[in-house]
Amino acid sequence: MTVTDVAGAPVAELSLVPKLFVTRAMDALRKARTLPAAERTAALARAGRIFAEETIDGLGFEEYQRTVARVSGVPMGVVRAATAAIIEATEVAPVAAYQARPVGAVDDWRAEETRRGSAVWTRKGDVFAVHAAGNHPGPHSLWVEALAMGYRVAVRPSRREPFTPHRLISALRAAGFGTDQVVLLPTDYDAADEILRSADYGLVYGGDEVVRKYEGTRVLPQGPGRSKMLVPAGADWRDHLDTIVDSIAHQGGVACINATTVLVEGDPAPLAQAIAERLATIPSLPPEDEKAVLAVQPAEGARKLEAFLLARAAGTTAHLGGDGIVEELGDGSAVLRPAVHQLDRPDAEQAGIELPFPCVWVAPWSPADGIGPLRNSLVLTAFTDDEALIDELLAEPTISNLYLGDHPTYWIRPGVPHDSYLGEFLMRTKTVIRD
Repeated sequence: MTVTDVAGAPVAELSLVPKLFVTRAMDALRKARTLPAAERTAALARAGRIFAEETIDGLGFEEYQRTVARVSGVPMGVVRAATAAIIEATEVAPVAAYQARPVGAVDDWRAEETRRGSAVWTRKGDVFAVHAAGNHPGPHSLWVEALAMGYRVAVRPSRREPFTPHRLISALRAAGFGTDQVVLLPTDYDAADEILRSADYGLVYGGDEVVRKYEGTRVLPQGPGRSKMLVPAGADWRDHLDTIVDSIAHQGGVACINATTVLVEGDPAPLAQAIAERLATIPSLPPEDEKAVLAVQPAEGARKLEAFLLARAAGTTAHLGGDGIVEELGDGSAVLRPAVHQLDRPDAEQAGIELPFPCVWVAPWSPADGIGPLRNSLVLTAFTDDEALIDELLAEPTISNLYLGDHPTYWIRPGVPHDSYLGEFLMRTKTVIRD
């Protein structure tokens, strides 16, 4: 199949492997032996350097980054940051992956503690499958942790942006991971299911339907973040406007850790207007431009998103984007401009809508509303020091990450969980005692 850029121009051809190829590749992963931990650590570090420094299948690092920006529509600056995170992940994965290990467990049965009896942290399985996302290169920094834990890994790339997983897996192969340790499997939808069926555990990205399909199974779904911000009466939003706006627009608003809803105690109109004024000044530029901030899509797809937003936003007060969010660049592509809508209550249906550009819903909130409107958040930034409220938010199971004070929703670093640790899903403890 042909991979095109945001203007529809052909960029590359992607060969799709048939189900038989998938079956044989997964069988090879199943039969392989895991590399020793020290070899995995060294190979991961080498892979990061190869990924960043070498020409891989004719693409230097700069050209690869420009290509990703053009095909995904993600701004060049975001691509640079995401690829830097991938490189860092290869260096720190052996440490970051083991942050999930219980404090009472050891890494290896040979540890001295097992002579007296100890928990040993070990894999639940051997083969891990990934259905990768194509809207952002960043998620590829996560699955390298599975390699660090000793899994053999199969990655099905997105047809939209296959360049990042291709480059990363090529680098891993060159660094010492064999063809039976990590594989790239571009497939159609039928063969894609075979990848998950043949693996012990899997990771998939998608919308609410994907989450519902795989929740509670051996496949870990990564869905919409619906990240939020709370500005209670004790905080003046003017002191935090930079952080609020940055949380909405950072990385073009395409990530699950971008803020999609801001709840404010009192009248939300002044805050909504201030956000709109800031976001309106962002320029519309092609994604490969170094100054680009906003995401770009083919014009036809952008118009469909615009129509969806306008239909769903009916009845709200538009401070920005009420007449549309598409600005065409004249080459068949279009910038997705920001949108700011004010809601009349915190539990309005629109507050749960997440779109792949800076689209924010600003709603009123009061302590009488409780934490109900704050549930189902990948990240919640709360500008509060109310200990009773903090206790309640921390105890709420549908709030994955809680940031207190002036911290943007997109804050993340290696070693802290994104949506729980991957190791919580892939590993377990066993008691070992030996002579």
